[in-house]
Amino acid sequence: MFRLRFDMRAPGQTPEEVARLYETALEMSAWADGHGCQAIAVSEHHASEDGYLPAPLTMAAAIAAVTSRTTIMVAAALLPLYDPVRLAEEMIVLDHLSRGRVMYTLGLGYRPVEYELLGSDFSHRGAIADEKLRALLDHLRAASDGSVSPRVTPAPFSSNGPFLTWGGSTTRAAARAGRNGLGFIAQTDDPALAAVYEDAARAAGHAPGLCIIPSSDSPSSVFVAADVDEGWRDVGPALLADAISYRSWNEEAGNVDANVTLTAGATVAELRAANGSHRVVSIADAVALVRRFGALGLQPLCGGLDPAVAWPYLRRVVHDVLPAVGSVRR
Repeated sequence: MFRLRFDMRAPGQTPEEVARLYETALEMSAWADGHGCQAIAVSEHHASEDGYLPAPLTMAAAIAAVTSRTTIMVAAALLPLYDPVRLAEEMIVLDHLSRGRVMYTLGLGYRPVEYELLGSDFSHRGAIADEKLRALLDHLRAASDGSVSPRVTPAPFSSNGPFLTWGGSTTRAAARAGRNGLGFIAQTDDPALAAVYEDAARAAGHAPGLCIIPSSDSPSSVFVAADVDEGWRDVGPALLADAISYRSWNEEAGNVDANVTLTAGATVAELRAANGSHRVVSIADAVALVRRFGALGLQPLCGGLDPAVAWPYLRRVVHDVLPAVGSVRR
């Protein structure tokens, strides 16, 4: 099994090249649907010089239109930067377009420039998030049960509305998820966060829900190569561009030790030696990763990789890796 992620970074690319990346992301999503793909994830950042995806719900709607089976994850949407009424409406429309296949991880974000661009107060983002989360949940609940008027319409496709989680790496994030009756997706491998989440949920009268504490040993941006040396030559620069940009943002925010998806390295050789979240692996090693963690985390267009280069690496997962672990769906 495998998961796809599309962040849509495209450093130095022309508008035509960027459009081709978006087109390829949809083509890959359609091809992967029903071929062992567990989930397709899109995320959100703003004011990014490399064009990181700023509109994840728009992208999720496009993916929903070309798929019919795969779960779509908006992970994460930066809640303080949204109007909760409009967000509830867009979630409900997407709930219908996807027939309930879209789930959300909401979060605060950690880059002041994003708040500046969108006219929100970074220094009060926690309080803003709490206020908007209450409003969002109230609007989704009212849309589901018709309890107030005027209200957000139409009613969601899913009986209890879209599935929501909260994401983060702090005890405050875990507690926010628990007390609001949401699932929790951690960005760090600290097992203590699970206890904080469960205690907060029970204290607020909620049964603890989905709680994922990731492993620091599980890579999230994997390319599977027939020849690993050749693979690093093919995709190493794109992996490095992604790793450097993502790590620099987290270094500025002081988040490096609290994020398992980062890989250190100033060169392709250093990135390879780090053997962290960004990896090129052999078919045999990919099989071992699937057997250990249940899925491969793929970012096939990582760093704006040329689609012609990216496609063989994605196909190799389906044609060579999944049959070896008996997981491919026909």
